[in-house]
Amino acid sequence: MDLGTYGNPTPAEKKIDSYYDVPEGVDIRGRYDEEFAKILTKDALKFVADLQREFRNHIKYALECRREAKRRHIREHEWVCAPVPPAVADRKVEITGPVDRKMIINALNSGAKAFMADFEDALSPSWENLMRGQVNLRDAVAGTISFHDKVRNRVYKLNDQTAKLFVRVRGWHLPEAHILIDGEPATGCLVDFGLYFYHNHSTFRRTQGAGFGPFFYLPKMEHSREAKIWNSVFEKAENVAGIERGSIRATVLIETLPAVYVKTFRAHPDRLLPDRVQVGMTQHFMKSYSDLLIRTCHRRGVHAMGGMAAQIPIKDDPVANEAALELVRKDKLREVKAGHDGSWAAHPGLVPACMEVFDNNIGNAPNQIKTAKREDAANITEQDLLQIPIGGRSMEGLRLNTRVGIQYMAAWLDIYIYMYICICNPIKKALCFQSYKQYLFCVIYILYIYCCTNI
Repeated sequence: MDLGTYGNPTPAEKKIDSYYDVPEGVDIRGRYDEEFAKILTKDALKFVADLQREFRNHIKYALECRREAKRRHIREHEWVCAPVPPAVADRKVEITGPVDRKMIINALNSGAKAFMADFEDALSPSWENLMRGQVNLRDAVAGTISFHDKVRNRVYKLNDQTAKLFVRVRGWHLPEAHILIDGEPATGCLVDFGLYFYHNHSTFRRTQGAGFGPFFYLPKMEHSREAKIWNSVFEKAENVAGIERGSIRATVLIETLPAVYVKTFRAHPDRLLPDRVQVGMTQHFMKSYSDLLIRTCHRRGVHAMGGMAAQIPIKDDPVANEAALELVRKDKLREVKAGHDGSWAAHPGLVPACMEVFDNNIGNAPNQIKTAKREDAANITEQDLLQIPIGGRSMEGLRLNTRVGIQYMAAWLDIYIYMYICICNPIKKALCFQSYKQYLFCVIYILYIYCCTNI
């Protein structure tokens, strides 16, 4: 039987014969396309296969060990990261989005300091989307990317000055079953990283990185051992490419709680989160983790990035649009005052508002790494990070979570490329699940699951 992107079996008759020129042990299950073939070259696939073979056992071990408690010894020593590359010292506003061709052009032209092109949350991981994304990024790095909107009869091209490009790969736990290596699905993030690095490292370092790069975002890591694997992957890639050690740089996303905490939450109804609308960054545990992140990052000499401005401009209602922008400004002011060096925006229309706040408070300085030490956060404890937020849970909150979850899942199953609103879906599902566990909203939850799996 063939495998879907996440390793789910599909009927054997859907197997797609491979016409790609592949090295020994590699099998491509995705459809053939001449543009894809320029990405999936024999040498590039050999590079990905080498990464897979060398690191797959390390990855498996790290994933098996995710349930272990984190160690403290790393926190207790004084050390700093390598100096920030000058090309990305200023990251006041970063825009994010999927690797769709038009969206890449708009994001790079947005006026943001950086663009995170996303192979993870913002992209439905179909073979077409993933490979087309690699083609689009290759053209973006080369500066040749363009898009003709036939409906508007408009051609999109890159401006002379563009945002610096970061690429977010998938997490360790997601396989890419369209590419089999030695009979098993390749690790999705190694495919994303390997193909992008192989085809673009030389051009990127010359045109964007000023001798550094490429630059990446790494999601969903749960332990330092997983970061060590990435470090080894980077070192191998640098050796293969013949570039200086430390050229590749990555930003790590803090997204997960250790499993020991998850177990604790699950077993105690008094530790459940209230409705999503009540869980903002002013809640004690949210403010605590934000302050601790700033102190930790600046102590180690790296950027502390803020969160997402997820509002979308409202073009046909100036009053509502200004109200939305004011919420963005207020949230970004909180971030910059706390010590963050930059923030994310989901839409090009939000970039000027975010940039204005950071420029007005940081000025000409590229960041606050050396000026906002946040030593006051040194006393933050586990209890601060685990303090349950104040608020209640309601049927309307559950309805909202269910509605958002179904709407997103419908779009995702339709293989639409979705903007960053998709980050809400795991939150909504988790909140629905906790309500289900504690209050036995069986009918609603079963209906939710049924709709998500049958749309």
